[in-house]
Amino acid sequence: MTAIPDAVRHLRELALSAARAASVRAAAKLGIADALGDEPSTVEELAAATGTDPGALGRLLRTLAWHGVFAEDEAGRYRHTEMSKLLAEDAPRSLKHIVLWGTEPWSWELWPHLDEAVRSGTSVFPLLHGKDFFEYLHAEAPESAEVFDRAMTQSSRLSATAIADRIELDGSETVADIAGGQGHVLATLLERHPDLSGALLELPGVLANADPRLRPGGPLAGRVRLVPGDCRDEVPVPADVYVLKNVLEWDDDSTVTTLRNVAGAARPGARVLVLENLLDDSPELGFTTAMDLLLLLNVGGRKHTEDGLLALVAAAGLRLVDVRPLNSYLHVIEAVVDHA
Repeated sequence: MTAIPDAVRHLRELALSAARAASVRAAAKLGIADALGDEPSTVEELAAATGTDPGALGRLLRTLAWHGVFAEDEAGRYRHTEMSKLLAEDAPRSLKHIVLWGTEPWSWELWPHLDEAVRSGTSVFPLLHGKDFFEYLHAEAPESAEVFDRAMTQSSRLSATAIADRIELDGSETVADIAGGQGHVLATLLERHPDLSGALLELPGVLANADPRLRPGGPLAGRVRLVPGDCRDEVPVPADVYVLKNVLEWDDDSTVTTLRNVAGAARPGARVLVLENLLDDSPELGFTTAMDLLLLLNVGGRKHTEDGLLALVAAAGLRLVDVRPLNSYLHVIEAVVDHA
């Protein structure tokens, strides 16, 4: 029997790779990881726990196990793997909502139009829906907007401790988290530095679901301002340190405008900390390049190379201080606001 060349096998799998994403999404939606305990379970037991058809569930589990999400033993029972545990709602490093965010219904509509986006160099989302992505999300897809907020919080939880460990804030009085989602990073920084005050600038709909620690009645509420707004329009927050984590992913003009807005609000000598996945120095390049294409499709944005992002920082009038890795997928670009 003639072996199928690796290139043929790999390309065929790539062409059907949507099945992988759909399988992981289905597992998250069905709550399979939550239904599976510490001991292996049969397909029938899992079907009863998740309200699914045993035959169809077995087919889904077979696909997932092939990719290392769950594992099948010799008796045909399924057990957890390191990846499947991350789909559980209450896992310490849960990726459940990040998985759901990356496979939301609007994403399936966009991917077939990638060739059009590559030809034009711009987002195809307004052509499909008649409005910009985030306008659509909050006006017509509130459930997806909620998934987005939860996904950003999960992402922040994965990196918040590393950020708090690696960012020096001694001597600073105020830190501003710009477009910081529900504020998990800010809350972690405030807990780590009891003398620090903070501000979270976000869209009003996001602030309504801010981290409970930051909202009125929360343990950090007395040290934080929740400021509604869009950082591309204005940054009405004076501070000593500004944190922008995975924010500067729009078109280049919007990125420069945001950085200039930060500089305009900053106190003399304020530090601006840009935390981003870089395209050219990341062990997680598969994730970053995929996100780069998704940003092209939905907002006309991009992930950056180091040189590309530093050029935008310079165009905004900020003085570069340092570029350093934070963890396996984030870099910190530190700049200073030099007021005349």
